[in-house]
Amino acid sequence: MTNMKLPIITRPVLTRLDLKTFITFPGTLYRNDPCWVEPIHYERHELLSKKNPASPHLTWQAWLAWSGNQVVGRITAQIDTLHRQLHGQDSGHFGMLEAVDDPAVFDSLFAAAEAWLREHGAARITGPFNLTINQESGLLVDGFETPPSAMMGHGQRFYDQRLTALGYRQAKDLLAYWMRTDQLHFPPALSAMMARERQRVVIRPLDTRQFRRDMRILREIFNDAWSRNWGFVPFTESEFFELGSQLRLLVPKDLLYIAEVDGEACAFIVAIPNINEAIDSLDGQLLPFGWLRLLWRLYVKGTRTARVPLMGVKQRYQFSRLGPTLALLLIEALKPPFVKRGIQALEMSWILESNAVMRKILEQIGATPYKRYRIYEKQI
Repeated sequence: MTNMKLPIITRPVLTRLDLKTFITFPGTLYRNDPCWVEPIHYERHELLSKKNPASPHLTWQAWLAWSGNQVVGRITAQIDTLHRQLHGQDSGHFGMLEAVDDPAVFDSLFAAAEAWLREHGAARITGPFNLTINQESGLLVDGFETPPSAMMGHGQRFYDQRLTALGYRQAKDLLAYWMRTDQLHFPPALSAMMARERQRVVIRPLDTRQFRRDMRILREIFNDAWSRNWGFVPFTESEFFELGSQLRLLVPKDLLYIAEVDGEACAFIVAIPNINEAIDSLDGQLLPFGWLRLLWRLYVKGTRTARVPLMGVKQRYQFSRLGPTLALLLIEALKPPFVKRGIQALEMSWILESNAVMRKILEQIGATPYKRYRIYEKQI
């Protein structure tokens, strides 16, 4: 708890020093948490800069809460014009929430964020998104006992209670599934379903010689496949190109597959080595020698786990027997390279709790839900 004799003052992040403090604050908050993985500070600076490819449709502000000269919390508020076009002009969001366990700190942070959003025409707030739904989403409410996978968040157990006290309610829950590679299996009914469709389906890896073409294919599939999902915001060309640039660095070509039916690309899956294993002891720093350790851990030592952050099947197939079959064939394609690379387990995330079809598929092949992230909402 903070010293209650000192008032909590929340100020906007305006200077480079403010931004540095905003980025490094979580490291002090979680210093005694063995499951905390410090994000690379350079990457956080890029996210919170004009270099973020979402910047053309994003307006945001960050704040720090102070108790005397001690930082005790942080938050962002943001307006996403693409989200407003699809989901209403009165929407707004919060994100990057971290704070000590003090109701006064939460009161002050959310008062600042909500006031800013009202000034920008928002009447309802959802989050957390860091900074969009296509980046880190949700507040961890179950699964604190294990470290987060790459590009997923951690959290404090008391956050849910503090948000509930401020009038925030569950909008959607997102699940992360865990699966050991050696436990991946396809029951007879699923195997028979896959066998019936194999002749129509071609599963191919990313073609590095046609990288831009394949990135366009992946974006088209994703934006079609996810378009009816809750809170969907499409990837713009610049966002997906930036994502593709990251994939090119992080993802071996045998961990990205595209499914074609009768010659048409209609589904894909991407697995990434769990970079959090590689950055765990870097304390957010790439200099002076952190980048060498990172490269060695990623490309020489390798990681024991991976994450599937992106998967999609075009809508025209989703409600047919072929839809789940495509998902199964793509998951099957990942097993040989996982075994070859010594990847022992993978996380598949995130999946809407309400996505009964995908959840049933995963549970039938040996995956179990092990983390739960919550999206909150409130009328403001």
